[in-house]
Amino acid sequence: MSGLFTYYPQLTNIYQAIVIILKLYASVTVNTCSLVIRVPKIHPAELALASLVQGSIERSKSANERCEARTICRMEKLLLFTPGPVNVAANVRAAVGLEDICHRELEFEDLLRSIEGRLLQLFEIRNEQDYQAVVITGSGTAANEAMLSSVVGDQNILILSNGEFGDRLHAISQVHNQNTGFIQFPWGEPINLEVVAEYLQNHQIDFIALAHHETSSGMLNPLGTIGALARVNGSALLVDCVSSAGAESIDMERDNIAFCSSSSSKAIGSYPGLSFVIGEVLEYEKLKSIPARSAYLNLYKFFEFAIGRSQTPNTPAIPLFFALDQALANILNEGVRHRRAKILRTAKILRHEMKELGLTFFLNTEDMSSVLTTVFVPPYVDIAVFRQRLREESIIIYAGKGPLKDRVFQIGNIGEFSDTDVFQFIAVLRETLNKFRIPEDAGITILSQHVPDPPMLPTVPPLSVVVNGEVIFSKTALVDSLGSDHSRTIPGDSAPVAGEITSSI
Repeated sequence: MSGLFTYYPQLTNIYQAIVIILKLYASVTVNTCSLVIRVPKIHPAELALASLVQGSIERSKSANERCEARTICRMEKLLLFTPGPVNVAANVRAAVGLEDICHRELEFEDLLRSIEGRLLQLFEIRNEQDYQAVVITGSGTAANEAMLSSVVGDQNILILSNGEFGDRLHAISQVHNQNTGFIQFPWGEPINLEVVAEYLQNHQIDFIALAHHETSSGMLNPLGTIGALARVNGSALLVDCVSSAGAESIDMERDNIAFCSSSSSKAIGSYPGLSFVIGEVLEYEKLKSIPARSAYLNLYKFFEFAIGRSQTPNTPAIPLFFALDQALANILNEGVRHRRAKILRTAKILRHEMKELGLTFFLNTEDMSSVLTTVFVPPYVDIAVFRQRLREESIIIYAGKGPLKDRVFQIGNIGEFSDTDVFQFIAVLRETLNKFRIPEDAGITILSQHVPDPPMLPTVPPLSVVVNGEVIFSKTALVDSLGSDHSRTIPGDSAPVAGEITSSI
């Protein structure tokens, strides 16, 4: 015992305090580290020390309770009305601490096989024997980079973009693929198939890559029509499904999709940190002859480990695998289509209620995903103050990015929400909007339905159409939720056409 106190002197006071407090009750026997001590009667000085110790404990306990009460009051439950990360189900949260296993043993192999099979069911793959899912420890961007760095090789790829995440695909491809073409449309504008078709007629393109759901605007890009165009051209699709998987219908077999990527932390309803790629087995096998351009994100190596060993090439984040497996089980137990319908129903409720509050949307309804809604900031609202007031009510929303910064906010609806949570959000939103007041002498007229005046609507930067370095025309485009076209042709331009085309092919 004395040796223990020599190495850990701070234990001396703790031990003495315990002994003194025990003396307060009676003459007892204390068994500590197999040493039996007969406690003598209490000395007055020891009684005073015990009183001080007990008082300190009570003060500490009281302070902790006050701190805990403040925390519960402020953040009893953060409601994440975002496109990810999201509120997860209780059993997903519990799965993170399920058990400790080794990733090179049978337990992990069983877990990985379960996830792979459930992912194919989530994507409603009809011929499962022809497809393989691989799971990567990393965000959705890791899966995208694994796909773009491993698949193209010396062939030609065309990136289609109408927002931040399409632009990110282009940035990744430029790092790994010298033969990268790029057609860029304005944020919130549909991909113009005529522009794409013309490009394909003039260039040999082996792969076309795009984001299914462009989260930066909420635009859902049409995989069916783009897939059909790719098939006619003899091209294969590479699709970023990071924020659409689990919320939108994705038909890999029908739409000529060779590979698609996604993440664990969005509509699938698990935690951030895992991503995956699903592809045709025949397409995976083609990768064997393509020189690796990334050591960690070598897609063929993930495929090889998955089919040959039911393993991952590198140490996986095992607790996140347990959580993902549970989240997938939740969706399958509920029914894939039922889950999608539930997400869409929540989106419709939110959109209806926000329209009732006079809010207007960045996209036309037919272009929206069921994942989120992009909403114009009313002209009388300071977006930073608005988001802070919502946060004070434990509600988190997204701010606009890029050309939409300070002009829109985004409301996601893919988390583990109850109807009570949804209507609580609407009530807080109504109350928060009502707190914003503009004096009449400010010279700003607020319409009864809070519809922004067209000049006050956000615009995207001028869109320059470039072919082989020559600027052909420019355009700024915006269509509000009421269907009015607020497009403005830049002076000196004629017959504007959507689409910026750059190419290194």
